[in-house]
Amino acid sequence: MKKSLKIIVIVLIGFLSFELISEYYFSPLLKYIDGFIGQRIISFFFTYLIVGLPVIIALFFLHPPKEIIKSMGLIQKPGRGVFIAFLFTLPMLIGYSFFFKINPELTLQRFFISCVFAAFFEEVFFRAFLVGQIFRYTKLGFVPTILFGSLIFGLGHLYQSNDPSTMLGIFMITALGAAIFAWLFIEWNYNIWVAIGLHFFMNFYWELFTDEQNALGGLTANIFRFSTIFVAIAGTIIYKRRNKLNYLINRNTLWINRTSHEK
Repeated sequence: MKKSLKIIVIVLIGFLSFELISEYYFSPLLKYIDGFIGQRIISFFFTYLIVGLPVIIALFFLHPPKEIIKSMGLIQKPGRGVFIAFLFTLPMLIGYSFFFKINPELTLQRFFISCVFAAFFEEVFFRAFLVGQIFRYTKLGFVPTILFGSLIFGLGHLYQSNDPSTMLGIFMITALGAAIFAWLFIEWNYNIWVAIGLHFFMNFYWELFTDEQNALGGLTANIFRFSTIFVAIAGTIIYKRRNKLNYLINRNTLWINRTSHEK
């Protein structure tokens, strides 16, 4: 139990430091780096790496150097994970291509910043680190891990409103999204590329197509977004049943993780 507490504290310090640096220094740092490089895409990449240093440092306290990448799920068959995510997001691709027009304002810079970097770094920092390290290596179960992670993540966004109902809504949406992506990440044997791919393709299709900014378009767009999430969940369940694979999130790991890799 002491080991679990130590891991939780290290993850908490690393993630909160990352959140604070991102909140207050991401934009100034990006501007500073861009002044030297003059290439926005590359500047964004290095800015993400720098603000993510607390997470990287925390990982060195948690694992031997050779095990860090593995512990984050980054070597779990990247191509397979991204392909699975592509299949899951076909409802969005097909639906959007049928109902909406190609967005002529999508640039290479926006593609990398809003799709590639947003998907990769958010899933690595939030899912693989904040959720993955706690659930995989401590005795904390899936539900408390998600609630804990959502609370920590939500603290950085609650300042956007003073209305209790709005703040509760932010927390609920954060928790639901975190639970779905974390569940997929874990059930695909800690393959973070499934979550990265899903995040990337959903963002990409949203940017690639335009819904003309009307109420009907917004409703239609969201129907296909929810359809994609449904397909991802159903597809995972079907795959596990057909291959007779056990669920990693079950009654033994829901509240207290009795199968933890705690060292």
